[in-house]
Amino acid sequence: MLSAKSLFTEILDDDESFALFCSIAASGESQGGWENARIAALVPESERALAPKITRHGADEDKHGRIFNALMRKRGLEPVPVPPETDYTMLLERQGIGLAHEKLKGEQPLTVQDVVTYLSHSRVTEQRASEEMDLLRKHFADHADIGRAVRMISNDEDNHLAYCHEELLRFAAAGHGRAIQRTLRECALAEIRVYRDVSLAVMAHMGRILGWSGAKSATLAAGIHAVYAYERLAGWRRMVSLRMPERRDALGGPASAAPEFA
Repeated sequence: MLSAKSLFTEILDDDESFALFCSIAASGESQGGWENARIAALVPESERALAPKITRHGADEDKHGRIFNALMRKRGLEPVPVPPETDYTMLLERQGIGLAHEKLKGEQPLTVQDVVTYLSHSRVTEQRASEEMDLLRKHFADHADIGRAVRMISNDEDNHLAYCHEELLRFAAAGHGRAIQRTLRECALAEIRVYRDVSLAVMAHMGRILGWSGAKSATLAAGIHAVYAYERLAGWRRMVSLRMPERRDALGGPASAAPEFA
């Protein structure tokens, strides 16, 4: 029977598929680290108090990238090239979601609207990250090889999501509510398309590596399309709601150190 746990166990147990999984994850996290570092450097003067939290967000993402690379080293594996069709962050940028890299590579300070756009994009993508890590935590929190990494990254992603909720509510109270809701909706609808396409691409690569049958691959693809259909109909709404989180000031301190993997 196909299940999230059985599928990921297959990927985990095979060196080639595990290296691809970790390489894709490490690349995305490292890209997020760079983006947040640049945003922190370019925050407008009126929002400089937010810069340390953005810096912490980026430091967490960098840490996650190091963790995935360390998991590969622990098994004597090297990172592998990330197929472009599986590059979630690059594909989101091509859809115009978030802040353009050309803007982040410059030295012109961002506007308050840019910060609202960044936080809205993060609120959507961190929802996805939090849910995915929660699933891995449910099944692999006690796994001998990846359990500690899964627990740490899951906790960080929950912190990132809480931070986005809290800061967006602050901006909404300051009069940006309509812009926030418009941007959240645009981001959510684009993200679910990109997530579908990336999921199909990743599963296709894993299927070739692991020798899945045509029937198994077709069943997985149908499941991915079914998830997209649900998200396109109504599921995207969970990505645009805002509520004050239980974790207040979740990024108010320094990032925790990455664990060592012997």
